[in-house]
Amino acid sequence: MTSLIFGCGYLGRRLARALQRQGEAVTGVVRSEASRRRLEQAGMAAVTMDLDRPPAAVLPDPAGADLFYFVPPPREGERDTRVANLLAWLQRRGRPRRLLCLSTTGVYGDCGGAWVDETRPPAPRVARALRRWDAEQRVRAWHQAGGGGLVILRVAGIYGPGKLPLDRLRKGLPVIREAEAPWSNRIHVDDLVQACLAAMARGRDGAVYNVSDGHPTTMTDYFDRVADLAGLPRPPRIALEEGEGRLSPGMMSYMRESRRLDNRRLREELGVVLRYPTLAEGLPSCLP
Repeated sequence: MTSLIFGCGYLGRRLARALQRQGEAVTGVVRSEASRRRLEQAGMAAVTMDLDRPPAAVLPDPAGADLFYFVPPPREGERDTRVANLLAWLQRRGRPRRLLCLSTTGVYGDCGGAWVDETRPPAPRVARALRRWDAEQRVRAWHQAGGGGLVILRVAGIYGPGKLPLDRLRKGLPVIREAEAPWSNRIHVDDLVQACLAAMARGRDGAVYNVSDGHPTTMTDYFDRVADLAGLPRPPRIALEEGEGRLSPGMMSYMRESRRLDNRRLREELGVVLRYPTLAEGLPSCLP
């Protein structure tokens, strides 16, 4: 089987190694020549493509391939024009066996701390979630029109080696005090790789799966745990009402949403056994 990984970065490189261990042929699709060279130096086939413009016809043939789509949406607006360009290219070039599209749990919007499974109607509010919701709708329309198989993963906050908020902690930036901090959800990158493999192999056609460790905590608790393990001071606390002037707009958008993700479908339907079911197991694996 041939696999194409669009947006072959932090997650994609780990997935590619897992696929290669299974004997699969993998091509990574990246935006820059520097990224292409890094993949080739790591022993991977790689090509460049800029999805902010219609893709060139020289890209690999997608017909019959497993296509993993990890490309983030554009930084602005409420539409994902990159997905639109990908789907237009697929219409011209060929029908993949299945498209696995990475989305975000942000499409659920603010749930007031309630437990959320895949049956909850999406209610995105902020632009970053609206762009992901637009991408979901576009790939569903492509799937319903006979474009190919489809699975969507709604992914919680990803952490792993090299992807911890150490710089933020070293700068001493504040966090919202625990009593006001919303629920947030995490998944270790190695468990996300497991989820991608299982969803591509066994996911129901057209299905959506929440990808989270199933043990939500607060953002404040997360930063405290990372600080303690790294031997850094815990971040200072501020009230939520102080956040507007002291936290970035992006961070504040996360502070306004609270939900706890139910991952039973991931575990029971896809059979994923999480290697890192809580931060207590996962965070120590991220530091030397």
